Amino acid sequence: MTATADVELWNRLLRLHSQVENRLATTMQRRHGLGLSEYRALGLLDGASRHELRMQELADGLGLNQSSVTRLVGRLNAVGYTVRDLCPDDKRGAYTVLTDAGRARFREARTTYAETLVGALGDIAADDPRIAAVLTAAREAV
Repeated sequence: MTATADVELWNRLLRLHSQVENRLATTMQRRHGLGLSEYRALGLLDGASRHELRMQELADGLGLNQSSVTRLVGRLNAVGYTVRDLCPDDKRGAYTVLTDAGRARFREARTTYAETLVGALGDIAADDPRIAAVLTAAREAV
């Protein structure tokens, strides 16, 4: 593949990502009152051992910086989806712990997320056969 072809492919993937993220963000906010980072944070916590993660682990999992995750967790704490817990071994360390309300909200929202994702990918692939080919190849590789 040439550099020009790689650039074109990358730009198509960025457009795909943007279109899917926009549809997911709109749907999750309207139906569940959750931003995508909030939803994904709840998902990471739901899948974590003891439903808790250090703030840095959450930041790494979400691809956000520490400041952004602190604000995100503050919003989740404010609505009762998470609580903060100090690390017993290191008093400077803090954990974010998923509450029962947070687990319930995540589980209510995950079907919407999956259905919206599948729908968005299907619609975009139907409009662009080259994206359809990329999605098919990616699905086969997983």
